[in-house]
Amino acid sequence: MTCREVCCRSRDRATSGRGPTSPAKAPAMLDALVIAPHPDDAEIGMGGTIALMRSQGLQVGVLDLTNGEPTPRGSPEIRARETAAATAVLGLPWRENLGLPNRRLRATLSARASLAGVIRRVRPRWLFAPYWVDAHPDHLAATELVEAARFWAKLTKCDLPAQPWHPERIYYYWSVHLKLVSQPAFVVDVSTTWETKRASLDCYASQFDQTAPKPTVLDRVEAASRWWGATIGTLHGEPFSSREPIGLRGFDGLF
Repeated sequence: MTCREVCCRSRDRATSGRGPTSPAKAPAMLDALVIAPHPDDAEIGMGGTIALMRSQGLQVGVLDLTNGEPTPRGSPEIRARETAAATAVLGLPWRENLGLPNRRLRATLSARASLAGVIRRVRPRWLFAPYWVDAHPDHLAATELVEAARFWAKLTKCDLPAQPWHPERIYYYWSVHLKLVSQPAFVVDVSTTWETKRASLDCYASQFDQTAPKPTVLDRVEAASRWWGATIGTLHGEPFSSREPIGLRGFDGLF
Protein backbone atom coordinates (compact mmCIF):
# COMPACT_ATOMS: atom_id res chain seq x y z
CA MET A 1 0.00 0.00 0.00
CA THR A 2 1.36 3.41 -0.95
CA CYS A 3 1.29 6.56 1.13
CA ARG A 4 -1.27 8.12 -1.20
CA GLU A 5 -3.63 5.19 -0.63
CA VAL A 6 -3.49 5.43 3.15
CA CYS A 7 -3.37 9.20 3.65
CA CYS A 8 -7.12 9.73 3.42
CA ARG A 9 -7.85 6.85 5.81
CA SER A 10 -5.32 8.17 8.29
CA ARG A 11 -6.53 11.77 8.28
CA ASP A 12 -9.61 11.32 10.46
CA ARG A 13 -7.86 9.08 12.96
CA ALA A 14 -4.87 11.38 13.31
CA THR A 15 -6.87 14.56 13.78
CA SER A 16 -9.23 12.95 16.30
CA GLY A 17 -6.33 11.75 18.49
CA ARG A 18 -6.83 8.07 17.73
CA GLY A 19 -4.80 5.73 15.56
CA PRO A 20 -1.14 4.68 15.40
CA THR A 21 0.32 7.88 16.89
CA SER A 22 -1.94 7.79 19.97
CA PRO A 23 -1.42 5.61 23.06
CA ALA A 24 -2.39 2.12 22.03
CA LYS A 25 -2.18 -1.38 23.41
CA ALA A 26 1.17 -2.84 22.41
CA PRO A 27 1.81 -6.53 21.73
CA ALA A 28 2.69 -8.49 24.87
CA MET A 29 6.35 -8.01 23.96
CA LEU A 30 8.06 -6.19 21.14
CA ASP A 31 11.02 -7.71 19.37
CA ALA A 32 12.30 -4.24 18.50
CA LEU A 33 11.53 -0.74 19.72
CA VAL A 34 12.81 2.01 17.42
CA ILE A 35 13.17 5.31 19.25
CA ALA A 36 13.12 8.38 17.01
CA PRO A 37 13.74 12.02 18.02
CA HIS A 38 11.13 13.19 15.48
CA PRO A 39 8.50 11.59 13.25
CA ASP A 40 10.30 10.50 10.02
CA ASP A 41 13.67 9.75 11.71
CA ALA A 42 12.86 6.05 12.08
CA GLU A 43 11.86 5.88 8.42
CA ILE A 44 14.99 7.75 7.25
CA GLY A 45 17.42 5.74 9.33
CA MET A 46 15.97 2.23 9.13
CA GLY A 47 12.66 2.16 7.29
CA GLY A 48 13.87 -0.68 5.09
CA THR A 49 14.97 -2.72 8.11
CA ILE A 50 11.66 -2.09 9.86
CA ALA A 51 9.79 -3.35 6.79
CA LEU A 52 12.13 -6.35 6.54
CA MET A 53 11.57 -7.28 10.20
CA ARG A 54 7.82 -6.98 9.75
CA SER A 55 7.95 -9.25 6.68
CA GLN A 56 9.74 -11.82 8.84
CA GLY A 57 6.99 -11.74 11.45
CA LEU A 58 8.80 -9.68 14.08
CA GLN A 59 6.87 -7.31 16.33
CA VAL A 60 8.27 -3.82 15.79
CA GLY A 61 7.17 -0.57 17.43
CA VAL A 62 8.24 3.05 17.03
CA LEU A 63 8.33 5.65 19.78
CA ASP A 64 8.67 9.22 18.52
CA LEU A 65 10.06 11.43 21.28
CA THR A 66 8.65 14.72 19.90
CA ASN A 67 6.05 15.80 17.34
CA GLY A 68 8.80 17.45 15.27
CA GLU A 69 7.16 20.88 15.20
CA PRO A 70 7.57 23.69 14.44
CA THR A 71 8.92 23.29 10.90
CA PRO A 72 8.57 25.64 7.90
CA ARG A 73 5.77 23.72 6.17
CA GLY A 74 4.40 21.55 8.94
CA SER A 75 2.02 21.71 11.89
CA PRO A 76 1.18 19.25 14.68
CA GLU A 77 -1.95 18.19 12.78
CA ILE A 78 -0.11 17.70 9.49
CA ARG A 79 2.68 15.75 11.15
CA ALA A 80 0.18 13.49 12.93
CA ARG A 81 -1.52 12.67 9.60
CA GLU A 82 1.80 12.03 7.89
CA THR A 83 3.02 9.81 10.72
CA ALA A 84 -0.19 7.78 10.72
CA ALA A 85 0.13 7.25 6.96
CA ALA A 86 3.79 6.18 7.19
CA THR A 87 2.94 3.86 10.08
CA ALA A 88 0.32 2.14 7.92
CA VAL A 89 2.75 1.79 5.00
CA LEU A 90 5.29 0.05 7.24
CA GLY A 91 2.62 -2.15 8.82
CA LEU A 92 3.59 -1.26 12.37
CA PRO A 93 1.39 -2.78 15.08
CA TRP A 94 2.26 -0.05 17.59
CA ARG A 95 3.49 3.54 17.60
CA GLU A 96 3.33 6.29 20.20
CA ASN A 97 4.67 9.78 20.80
CA LEU A 98 6.29 10.65 24.13
CA GLY A 99 5.42 14.34 23.78
CA LEU A 100 8.83 15.82 24.61
CA PRO A 101 9.74 19.30 23.26
CA ASN A 102 11.12 19.52 19.74
CA ARG A 103 14.32 21.57 19.28
CA ARG A 104 14.80 21.51 23.06
CA LEU A 105 15.06 17.78 23.64
CA ARG A 106 17.14 17.01 26.72
CA ALA A 107 18.01 13.84 28.59
CA THR A 108 16.39 15.04 31.80
CA LEU A 109 15.46 12.81 34.72
CA SER A 110 11.75 13.24 34.01
CA ALA A 111 12.22 12.32 30.34
CA ARG A 112 14.32 9.32 31.39
CA ALA A 113 11.56 8.12 33.70
CA SER A 114 8.92 8.52 30.97
CA LEU A 115 10.96 6.56 28.45
CA ALA A 116 11.91 3.87 30.97
CA GLY A 117 8.21 3.45 31.74
CA VAL A 118 7.45 2.81 28.06
CA ILE A 119 10.31 0.32 27.82
CA ARG A 120 8.96 -1.57 30.86
CA ARG A 121 5.49 -1.58 29.32
CA VAL A 122 6.33 -2.84 25.81
CA ARG A 123 9.32 -5.01 26.90
CA PRO A 124 11.42 -4.93 23.71
CA ARG A 125 14.21 -7.39 23.10
CA TRP A 126 16.22 -4.78 21.16
CA LEU A 127 16.33 -0.99 21.21
CA PHE A 128 17.27 1.12 18.19
CA ALA A 129 18.53 4.67 18.73
CA PRO A 130 20.22 7.36 16.61
CA TYR A 131 23.95 6.94 16.06
CA TRP A 132 25.93 8.77 18.75
CA VAL A 133 27.73 11.05 16.25
CA ASP A 134 25.26 13.50 14.70
CA ALA A 135 24.99 17.18 13.85
CA HIS A 136 21.46 17.49 15.24
CA PRO A 137 21.36 18.28 19.01
CA ASP A 138 18.00 16.50 19.39
CA HIS A 139 19.51 13.30 17.99
CA LEU A 140 22.43 13.44 20.41
CA ALA A 141 20.05 14.04 23.31
CA ALA A 142 17.86 11.14 22.18
CA THR A 143 20.81 8.74 22.18
CA GLU A 144 21.85 9.80 25.68
CA LEU A 145 18.25 9.47 26.83
CA VAL A 146 17.80 5.97 25.38
CA GLU A 147 20.99 4.67 26.98
CA ALA A 148 20.05 6.04 30.40
CA ALA A 149 16.43 4.88 30.19
CA ARG A 150 17.53 1.37 29.26
CA PHE A 151 19.44 1.20 32.55
CA TRP A 152 16.62 2.70 34.58
CA ALA A 153 14.05 0.32 33.09
CA LYS A 154 15.58 -2.61 35.00
CA LEU A 155 15.49 -0.96 38.41
CA THR A 156 13.52 -2.43 41.32
CA LYS A 157 12.16 -0.57 44.35
CA CYS A 158 11.30 2.53 42.33
CA ASP A 159 8.18 4.41 41.29
CA LEU A 160 8.37 3.45 37.60
CA PRO A 161 5.29 1.68 36.18
CA ALA A 162 5.16 -2.00 35.21
CA GLN A 163 7.76 -4.64 35.96
CA PRO A 164 11.51 -4.20 35.51
CA TRP A 165 12.84 -4.95 32.04
CA HIS A 166 16.28 -4.76 30.43
CA PRO A 167 16.54 -4.90 26.61
CA GLU A 168 19.31 -7.20 25.43
CA ARG A 169 20.95 -4.77 22.99
CA ILE A 170 20.96 -1.22 21.70
CA TYR A 171 21.71 -0.83 18.01
CA TYR A 172 22.25 2.58 16.43
CA TYR A 173 20.84 3.68 13.06
CA TRP A 174 22.33 6.48 10.96
CA SER A 175 20.67 9.73 9.90
CA VAL A 176 21.14 12.15 6.99
CA HIS A 177 22.80 14.61 9.37
CA LEU A 178 25.85 12.39 9.62
CA LYS A 179 28.85 13.91 7.83
CA LEU A 180 31.55 11.65 9.28
CA VAL A 181 31.42 8.21 7.66
CA SER A 182 32.50 5.62 10.20
CA GLN A 183 32.74 1.87 9.91
CA PRO A 184 29.37 0.30 10.84
CA ALA A 185 29.05 -2.88 12.89
CA PHE A 186 26.83 -4.40 10.19
CA VAL A 187 24.79 -3.46 7.12
CA VAL A 188 21.31 -4.87 6.52
CA ASP A 189 20.34 -5.79 2.96
CA VAL A 190 17.08 -3.90 2.36
CA SER A 191 16.91 -4.40 -1.40
CA THR A 192 13.53 -6.14 -1.14
CA THR A 193 12.02 -3.46 1.10
CA TRP A 194 13.50 -0.26 -0.36
CA GLU A 195 10.26 0.60 -2.18
CA THR A 196 8.33 0.27 1.09
CA LYS A 197 10.81 2.56 2.80
CA ARG A 198 10.53 5.09 0.00
CA ALA A 199 6.72 4.95 0.18
CA SER A 200 6.85 5.63 3.93
CA LEU A 201 9.13 8.63 3.35
CA ASP A 202 6.81 9.96 0.66
CA CYS A 203 4.17 10.30 3.38
CA TYR A 204 6.14 13.17 4.97
CA ALA A 205 5.43 15.67 2.20
CA SER A 206 5.71 18.64 4.58
CA GLN A 207 9.30 17.69 5.43
CA PHE A 208 10.69 16.60 2.07
CA ASP A 209 10.26 19.31 -0.55
CA GLN A 210 10.81 17.62 -3.90
CA THR A 211 10.96 21.02 -5.61
CA ALA A 212 14.06 21.96 -3.59
CA PRO A 213 17.44 22.16 -5.36
CA LYS A 214 19.06 18.82 -6.09
CA PRO A 215 20.10 16.73 -4.33
CA THR A 216 17.04 16.76 -2.08
CA VAL A 217 16.96 14.99 1.27
CA LEU A 218 15.30 11.98 -0.33
CA ASP A 219 17.94 11.95 -3.08
CA ARG A 220 20.60 11.79 -0.37
CA VAL A 221 18.77 9.00 1.46
CA GLU A 222 18.58 6.93 -1.73
CA ALA A 223 22.22 7.60 -2.62
CA ALA A 224 23.32 6.47 0.84
CA SER A 225 21.13 3.38 0.59
CA ARG A 226 22.71 2.43 -2.73
CA TRP A 227 26.21 3.11 -1.41
CA TRP A 228 25.77 0.91 1.64
CA GLY A 229 24.16 -1.76 -0.49
CA ALA A 230 27.19 -1.65 -2.80
CA THR A 231 29.53 -2.24 0.16
CA ILE A 232 27.85 -5.61 0.78
CA GLY A 233 27.13 -6.48 -2.86
CA THR A 234 23.41 -5.65 -2.88
CA LEU A 235 21.22 -2.92 -4.35
CA HIS A 236 20.34 -1.23 -1.05
CA GLY A 237 21.63 -1.34 2.51
CA GLU A 238 21.18 0.31 5.90
CA PRO A 239 24.17 0.60 8.29
CA PHE A 240 24.04 0.07 12.04
CA SER A 241 26.54 0.57 14.85
CA SER A 242 26.93 -1.00 18.28
CA ARG A 243 28.85 -0.02 21.41
CA GLU A 244 28.67 -3.63 22.66
CA PRO A 245 30.03 -6.86 21.17
CA ILE A 246 27.60 -8.68 18.89
CA GLY A 247 27.38 -12.41 19.63
CA LEU A 248 26.80 -15.06 16.96
CA ARG A 249 25.53 -18.62 17.36
CA GLY A 250 26.29 -19.44 13.73
CA PHE A 251 27.13 -18.06 10.32
CA ASP A 252 24.05 -19.02 8.33
CA GLY A 253 22.81 -15.41 8.24
CA LEU A 254 26.05 -13.97 6.89
CA PHE A 255 26.82 -13.50 3.22
